[in-house]
Amino acid sequence: MKLEGQVRIPSGCAIAAVISKEGNKMSGEGIRNAMKPMHDRSNGLGGGFAGYGIYPEYKDFYALHLFFDQRATRKSCEAFLKERFEIVKSEMIPTRKIPAITDEPIIWRYFVSPLKSTLASLQLDEKEFVARTVMEINTEFKGAYVFSSGKNMGTFKAVGFPEDVGSFYRLEEYQGYSWTAHGRYPTNTPGWWGGAHPFTLLDWSIVHNGEISSYDANRRFIEMFGYKCNLQTDTEVITYIMDYLLRVQGLSLEEAASVIAAPFWSTIERKTDIEDKQKHIYLRTLFSSLLITGPFSIVLGYNGGLMALNDRLKLRSMVVGEKDDKIYIASEEAAIRTMEPNAKHIWAPSGGEPVIIQVKDGAY
Repeated sequence: MKLEGQVRIPSGCAIAAVISKEGNKMSGEGIRNAMKPMHDRSNGLGGGFAGYGIYPEYKDFYALHLFFDQRATRKSCEAFLKERFEIVKSEMIPTRKIPAITDEPIIWRYFVSPLKSTLASLQLDEKEFVARTVMEINTEFKGAYVFSSGKNMGTFKAVGFPEDVGSFYRLEEYQGYSWTAHGRYPTNTPGWWGGAHPFTLLDWSIVHNGEISSYDANRRFIEMFGYKCNLQTDTEVITYIMDYLLRVQGLSLEEAASVIAAPFWSTIERKTDIEDKQKHIYLRTLFSSLLITGPFSIVLGYNGGLMALNDRLKLRSMVVGEKDDKIYIASEEAAIRTMEPNAKHIWAPSGGEPVIIQVKDGAY
């Protein structure tokens, strides 16, 4: 019989991120290497990365990354896209064959711009139009899955350990001002290519360590607004919640954080700033169904910044470090030291305390 300490029970999943506040570009090799010391937090059933600023030559177009099960599926989905978008470039995403990554689907990307005539007829802004298109493909097209859909950013994910996934997608060939990464240790959902993190919608991307016990309540609420949670993992709902709160409702990052990791009522009651107290009461009351319960640490990537957030009880590890213009975030300090051995001011955010890093205006 093994005793406590003789068997490793990981706290599930590895996350990492880096961002340059000056908008300086970094190779994807650095974030790939950061995942190596956290290898045992994953079990090979999912790894992935998101890079921002990686498509400067197509920065005004939405970069759609898709998985297809077969060539016929790609052809039919492409015909659907041509009815809605101008496709300025279409290509297979470059990969390298490695023994650790197998059973890969067809992996394609399109750089697209919504047709103005279609936007006018539907009376939609382009972000809402793109979000609806992503939902329709992922729901209605069997064998097709949009796994990235933002401007000047892209997600790369697969079934495998994250360091192998990074090698498979040749991340060293991309340059971005911000990167996030994830190594998956699924506990109650399957390991499949679409289920790897990051999860994305438009330029939002989420990497998540933990388990959402409020998933059903969160899902039922968010699906009232047109979102479809059918990708077999609880992390998907966080991405849609953030899109709903930030893009649709227009909340600030701090306000969105105080919705999903809301202070306890007893904490709100003790607040002495009346205006701040009333704001928290309003947000907790209005968006009560979007409180995320259960252990989690997440990193939200978006164009121009990152936000890191723990659950309000801080049931998952997350540390932050700094060096010059760069901020580093990871599940373990070892990952930060791999990216920057001389990182300064290593600290752990409090539960429910958002860490928000913005790239300076005009840098990206």
